[in-house]
Amino acid sequence: MPIDTTLKALDDPVRRRILHLLQEKSMTVTELVSHFDISQPAISRHLAILKKADLIRDSRQGKFVIYSLSTSVLEEMILWIRELKGETDETADSEVPERARS
Repeated sequence: MPIDTTLKALDDPVRRRILHLLQEKSMTVTELVSHFDISQPAISRHLAILKKADLIRDSRQGKFVIYSLSTSVLEEMILWIRELKGETDETADSEVPERARS
């Protein structure tokens, strides 16, 4: 996924809040709407952008579509940022106290 698509998806506060909510648990669009003061079609548009960026996934359970967080793109971005900072796996590991690694 191009990084521009991911960054654009993360640029909106509503979409970031959706990600936080989905971090807690998977939800239907109706459940998500109950956390916002915007319409269901607006939430659906935000979900489509997040899905296009591979930040969420959906699955059908009966007549419901359940949305859940997908962290693989976020993990790739973290690695990319660490590379930009000049960190390697050894550098990151050395910053973790010895007792936290065991």
